[in-house]
Amino acid sequence: MGVQPPGPPDSFYLEAASGWLGLGCAQDAREELARIAPEFQEHPAVLEVRWTLSAHEKKWAEALAIADREMVADLTSPAGWLHRAYALRRAPAGGLRPAREALLPAAEMFPEEPVIPYNLACYACQLERLEEARVWLRQAMQIGEKKAIQQMALADEDLKPLWPEVIEL
Repeated sequence: MGVQPPGPPDSFYLEAASGWLGLGCAQDAREELARIAPEFQEHPAVLEVRWTLSAHEKKWAEALAIADREMVADLTSPAGWLHRAYALRRAPAGGLRPAREALLPAAEMFPEEPVIPYNLACYACQLERLEEARVWLRQAMQIGEKKAIQQMALADEDLKPLWPEVIEL
């Protein structure tokens, strides 16, 4: 991350919020996030935990708004782009096509991030654009750890139409 993280006590609240969220205790996580000083509320690390909390609660419109703020808070990180597309896919006014369109620019901006082409492969596959999905999945495997991405793809329902050929890609 290109932005300096908050120090104590805010870092403790952030860590506690993340811990509570890991335990599935959303209300406790929200309470810890509320304790963070106002000047750090828009910090990328705080926004990431907020996004994860909203996603955990399936509040996709809220998650989408947080992802937009993440993108502004740290222009050097692909997290906001990924979170925005993920939320947009699930948001009431979103869907697969808007999610795909939202993530496409990130592929050029962050060419070393394998999750971006992997997610684009998922979107393409679900949109029945199988050749495009193959291209994106191959790219993800070239950038990232091939075996790990193959295993992830073979467990991902979004990529089910490509399962028979994932090992050969």
